[in-house]
Amino acid sequence: MKFVLDCLKGVALGAGAILPGISSGVLCVVFGIYEKLVNSILNFFKDIKNNFRFLLPIIIGIAVGVVLFGNLLRILFNTFPVQTKFCFIGLILGSIPSLFKTANNHKGFRLHYLIYTLSTFLFALFLLSLENTISNATTLANTSPLFLIFAGFIMSIGVVVPGVSSSVLLMILNVYDIYLFSVATVDLFVLIPMGIGILLGGFIFLKLIQYCLSNFHIQTYYSIIGFVLGSIPILYPGIEFNLTSFISIVLFFIGLYVARIFEKPH
Repeated sequence: MKFVLDCLKGVALGAGAILPGISSGVLCVVFGIYEKLVNSILNFFKDIKNNFRFLLPIIIGIAVGVVLFGNLLRILFNTFPVQTKFCFIGLILGSIPSLFKTANNHKGFRLHYLIYTLSTFLFALFLLSLENTISNATTLANTSPLFLIFAGFIMSIGVVVPGVSSSVLLMILNVYDIYLFSVATVDLFVLIPMGIGILLGGFIFLKLIQYCLSNFHIQTYYSIIGFVLGSIPILYPGIEFNLTSFISIVLFFIGLYVARIFEKPH
């Protein structure tokens, strides 16, 4: 059962790497696996058996999520945008209590910690708001291998840092449409150099995150909370008094419940 649940988490992470405004890092936090995932990847060879056992179902799920369910979720976002967004908001908010608990484990709550949350919240809003202004860009994107490696490197920030959408970063570089088409058609001439960039950037930024968690644990978690909360205003589609809104609210509470099911003790 745990293997299946971890696969499902991976599916969501794969879809999060495709959908605008959704951060794979946020979903890792929602599912309670963020810190363990970072340590398992960076310390893989220190405990190969246990790290492989933990990472395998997640990697399988990510592959399935990118290839199959990424397109399905795109359809849901296009066909039932309000309902789908409310469900995601429920998932995100359902993870917040656990994050505060984890952040305060060592020394307890201090009011000034909220400065970190506010700072990253505003920064996340700034990044995600770029989606609306950049998604209509018509500039021809550079598709040379070196540029695609660079795009993958920048994309890795959104994969690693909770609340920063990798899709929005690709939109800034005007590579998002190429990325989507390449995933759908399995275009290796695009995917391989981008994959190289993601691996290089991922290792560097994971090292940075690990350092922050080891030396500034409380500050890092309060910063992560700000990034996570910064995803919600971008997702929020507004609400009206109709059947769609009623279903959306129901899905919101389902999302809250699911977040509690997926959540693991830190």
